[in-house]
Amino acid sequence: MGAKAFAAEGTGVIVVDLQADFTEAKSGALAVPGTDAPYIDAVEKATRELAQQGLPIYFTQDWHPPEHVSFYTNHPGTEPLQMIKILGRSQVMWPPHCIQNSAGAEILVTAAGSTQTVRKGLDPDFDSYSGFADDGGRRTDLDRLLRRDGINKLIVYGLATDYCVKATVLDAVDAGYRVRLFVDLCRGVSPDTTKRALEEMKAQGVTVGRFHGDE
Repeated sequence: MGAKAFAAEGTGVIVVDLQADFTEAKSGALAVPGTDAPYIDAVEKATRELAQQGLPIYFTQDWHPPEHVSFYTNHPGTEPLQMIKILGRSQVMWPPHCIQNSAGAEILVTAAGSTQTVRKGLDPDFDSYSGFADDGGRRTDLDRLLRRDGINKLIVYGLATDYCVKATVLDAVDAGYRVRLFVDLCRGVSPDTTKRALEEMKAQGVTVGRFHGDE
């Protein structure tokens, strides 16, 4: 289904973490497979088309301090992708990425019209996959902005399907939003976790389709 099908009152678009450090096109520190220049171009074209239809766009942006808990470099003896326990909770060790005011934190797509950027992951002590809140429960401005703008239906896409997209979508459902995921505008870290993420989202009532034609 095309963009015009969603140009309805109460619909907003969340573009999740379309940032340099998550893309192969920019040789990012934590590049998700399949995030080459054609992928970024496709996301930008879709985002601009949706904006032209009058839908407000909300960009989420990882915005980590250098001392962030998820960086393996802040935990001597650990390696990238290792899972460790911190204060009783599981934490994946990631390469340093999307550090505040760095080129890697740059959002790579733009759109004219009503746009907002919501930063997440600012607390050095907690990871933040969801655009709505971090792992410690600290809320971002996203839900407030959506409700201010009268949004009750969401189109979501971006990076990565099995991490920040999934967390954002599931929090949106929990908050009472109807959600449609454009899977062709997403990329995942691994096929297995991406498949499980899509199944989990569908089980929660999320409509999974494509920007250019449903699956």
